[in-house]
Amino acid sequence: MKKLVVLSGSGISAESGISTFRGGGGLWNNYRVEDVASIEGWHRNPGLMLEFYNGMRADLPHHAPNLAHTLLAELEKEYAVTVITQNVDDLHERAGSSHIIHLHGEVTKVRPEDCYTDRDGYSLRYVQDIGYGSIQMGDTGGPNKRQLRPHIVWFGEAVPNISAAAREVSEADILLIIGTSLQVYPAAGLVSYAPSRCRIFVIDPGEVSAHGATHIQAPATEGMKKLIKML
Repeated sequence: MKKLVVLSGSGISAESGISTFRGGGGLWNNYRVEDVASIEGWHRNPGLMLEFYNGMRADLPHHAPNLAHTLLAELEKEYAVTVITQNVDDLHERAGSSHIIHLHGEVTKVRPEDCYTDRDGYSLRYVQDIGYGSIQMGDTGGPNKRQLRPHIVWFGEAVPNISAAAREVSEADILLIIGTSLQVYPAAGLVSYAPSRCRIFVIDPGEVSAHGATHIQAPATEGMKKLIKML
C-alpha cells in the first residue's frame, strides 16, 4: 500500500466556516494575534487567553467536517494516509482520519503550564482532552498543581511534532498540500523532506510556486474531487 502524506492548513477548515488565522473574521476580529497566540501573551494575560480558547472550543461543535475532510479520510481505503495538520480543530478526526499529527496542538486539549516541555521530553502524560468544555483561572493539574493552559503551540514556542512530521514526509510516495501555501512554514520546510520518487500535489485556489508539484487550482473540496480522479 502506497504512503500518502497530507499537509493541511486553515484553507481546508475555512470551507467548514472556521475563520482563518491570517484572513481574520469570526473570533479573530476581536483580538490581536500577539495577545492570544504567543507565549508572551500567556505570560501577560492568561485570563484573556483562556477566554479566547474557551470561545474557540465552544464554537467548534457548530462546524462539521466538509467534503474535503471526508474524502481525505476515505483515501485510507487505498493508501496508508498520514495527515499532518497546522489546524488545531478536530475536523480531521471527526471526518474519520485515523493517523493525524497536529503541528500546532489541539484546541480540545489542555495541560498544566509546566508540563509538555523540553524538560519532560514533551510527555503527553498530563495532557487532558476536555472536548468542548472550558477552563478558568484557578483550574490546575499535574504533579505541581499548576494552572491549566490550552494544548496549543504558540508563537515563541517549539514545535515538538515537527521531527515526526519530517519522518512521515521522508517516507511518502505521494505528498498532498491542501489549504496551506508553499510559502508558509512549517509546510514549506517539510516539503524538502519528500524523496525524489514522491509525487507532489498542491490544492490551492490561488497562484503558487509549485516547485515541480502538480497544482490543482481550486478550493479544498473541489480540488479533492479532481485529485481523486488523478491518482
